[in-house]
Amino acid sequence: MRKLALLFPGQGSQYIGMGKDLLGRSATARAVFAEANDVLGFDLQALIANGSSEELTRTENAQPALLTVSVAAFRVYMEEIGVEPAYSAGHSLGEFSALTCAGVMTFQETLRLVRRRGQLMQEAASEGIGAMCAIMGSDSSRVEEACQRASISEHQEVVISNYNSSGQLVISGHRIAVEEAASELESLGARIAFLKVSAPFHSPLMKGAAIRFKEELASCTYRPFQWSVLSNVTGKPYESPDQVAFYLTEQLTAPVRWDMAMKLLSEQGVRIAAELGAKQVLTQFMRTDAKSIACYPYEKAAELDLLQKELEADKLELARQKASNNVVTRCLAAAVCTRNRNWDLEAYDQGFVLPYRQVQRLQEQLDENGEPPTQAQMHEALKLLKQMLDTKKVPEQEQQERFGDILKKTGTTALFPEFSPDSWVIA
Repeated sequence: MRKLALLFPGQGSQYIGMGKDLLGRSATARAVFAEANDVLGFDLQALIANGSSEELTRTENAQPALLTVSVAAFRVYMEEIGVEPAYSAGHSLGEFSALTCAGVMTFQETLRLVRRRGQLMQEAASEGIGAMCAIMGSDSSRVEEACQRASISEHQEVVISNYNSSGQLVISGHRIAVEEAASELESLGARIAFLKVSAPFHSPLMKGAAIRFKEELASCTYRPFQWSVLSNVTGKPYESPDQVAFYLTEQLTAPVRWDMAMKLLSEQGVRIAAELGAKQVLTQFMRTDAKSIACYPYEKAAELDLLQKELEADKLELARQKASNNVVTRCLAAAVCTRNRNWDLEAYDQGFVLPYRQVQRLQEQLDENGEPPTQAQMHEALKLLKQMLDTKKVPEQEQQERFGDILKKTGTTALFPEFSPDSWVIA
């Protein structure tokens, strides 16, 4: 099965109406939004659907809004597809989404954290004092030099805040310094685009917010990772839940090393990724710098269906792996624990004893080799079980229950629909 990564977007991806298709498609997504409304104490869903762009862009609103859309997308993904990732990574705020979906923090905890994080970041820089600007078409050394020239004091600083891709960097800091560095780079041929954000993230201006946010993080509980999550600060996986508070504090003033995260995913053999949340920003970065990874956005209806189709083979393989030897062993168990109503010894020998020995030999072979059964072997065991139950004259209703139980408990209904009680057409 291919290695999969789940990606979560950060601030700047928000827009009015995001998550609409998820809400229309899934009761699970609607439940996530209802939960967010309860935790936050206001109607977040209404703000996203009908609020103003200016209000949604405010850091204290954008962060819980993006988190909620990403968690809703993740839960719909797990419900409809269910293939667990080898890695997950989130861009800036998206790291909180990644940690939440990996089970490190609860959704309720993270909602309160990012709401508070947004407030602290907003308070750390007076309105209009800071700015962020994307720089396209310039290498990092030239951008660093321009930032150094524009930074003349602690009241006029600008730094690289995001290493997004080979084609895009972002600078952040005091507005006057950002404008000066951006102007110089533009004169040298770079393309620039000022970002619609309400504070200069990942810059020295966030030091005050980082100090106060550290206290908020200290009161949280961090649980074991269900899969590897990459840190924005290092571009590498967390080694322990004990590192979470430290790196989330550092993240406020340190640059986002998304370039390193993409490189690591490629090197570790990830071959498919899904961006769970608003827009397709991370998908575009991946398509630029991680061409060996097929990346799919996952927010709108057509995108949900496309990813589901792409991962269909992986879902079937996952079902086969989960089944392990269970289908074969459960067929043996079902064969012997059902009541016999056939006293024709010759028919019983041919229709039950011989098939039972076939399944038994298959199980012994699997045990000896230490391998899970193939789909063909599981199918054969189910066919032989059907023959055995027919020979024992087990009522059809009971047979349906037996097969339904085996398929449900081994997670193989998708593999063997012909044995499902819903279809009950045995090949």
